[in-house]
Amino acid sequence: MAEALFFPAARPRQAVQRVTTVAEPGSVSGGVRLLLRAEGLVVLAASIAAYTQFGAGWGWFAALFLLPDVSFLAYLAGPRAGAWAYNAMHSYLGAVALLAVGVLGGVPMLLAIGLVWCAHIGFDRLLGYGLKYSAGFGLTHLGRLGRKDPW
Repeated sequence: MAEALFFPAARPRQAVQRVTTVAEPGSVSGGVRLLLRAEGLVVLAASIAAYTQFGAGWGWFAALFLLPDVSFLAYLAGPRAGAWAYNAMHSYLGAVALLAVGVLGGVPMLLAIGLVWCAHIGFDRLLGYGLKYSAGFGLTHLGRLGRKDPW
């Protein structure tokens, strides 16, 4: 008994259970999902911090923050059109291009809009809203939204 106190190797080993999650095809899980959501937090925070320096006022920020979600209306035309429109407005491609044009072209309003757009995308990623697949709104690259089986 005294050996077990001084020599940890003499203690009996306890079984370690590993919990694994299986991601749906085309989505991430576990630490990678957590990392992508943390990136969303960083983008949100950095965008707000930069907007504080270069922005056009908090009224504009509030007015523009939810504007990318107007893309939801494309789901009225079907899941394929909805996913395409949503992804176009929730990808960093357009937002960063707008930032570049704002900075390189010396257009502060485009820079401000790009920062708000990046903040919105970061916020969505933080909450787990990923890019959509055309199979349905709830199927995203960050995993399924909502319950798997509501019944």
